[in-house]
Amino acid sequence: MPRTDRKKAEASARPPVQPAETFRRSRHDRALETAQDYVEAIADLTAAQGEARVVDLARRLGVTHVTVNRTLARLQRDGYVSTKPYRAIFLTPGGSRMADECRQRHQTVVAFLQTLGVSAKAAELDAEGIEHHVSPETLAAFERFIKKH
Repeated sequence: MPRTDRKKAEASARPPVQPAETFRRSRHDRALETAQDYVEAIADLTAAQGEARVVDLARRLGVTHVTVNRTLARLQRDGYVSTKPYRAIFLTPGGSRMADECRQRHQTVVAFLQTLGVSAKAAELDAEGIEHHVSPETLAAFERFIKKH
C-alpha cells in the first residue's frame, strides 16, 4: 500500500479526538497536579515532622509563602485541607485519600519505568511528571505490564 494511503487508513482507524476535550482535560490535569503535589507534601511533612507548616511547604515545593497561602485557600475551598492562622495545616479525609492515591500512582509509574530498564533515579524524576497525567486506563496497563515482567 502506498505511504499516503497507509497514513489515511491509520488516521481513519483512530477515534477522532475533539481539540476542546483535549485542552479541557489538560487544564484540569494541571490544576489537579498542583493540588496533588500539595497534599502529598503535607502528608509527607506530617509523617516526618508531626505537622506541616506554610514555611515547610514553601521550602519543599520551591515556591513563595504567598503562593502557598493562595494554593492552601483553594485547597481549603475544595475540601482537601483545613487551616488556621499561625497553626499547622491538616489534610481532610478527602485530602488524605488524594495523597494516598498519588503515592500509589507514583509507585506504579516508577515500577513501570524501572521494568523498562530506566534507572531508579531517572524513574523517580520522570514519575513526578507522569503520575499526574496518566489515565486510570493507562495506569492499569502499566500494572499489567509490571506483573507480566
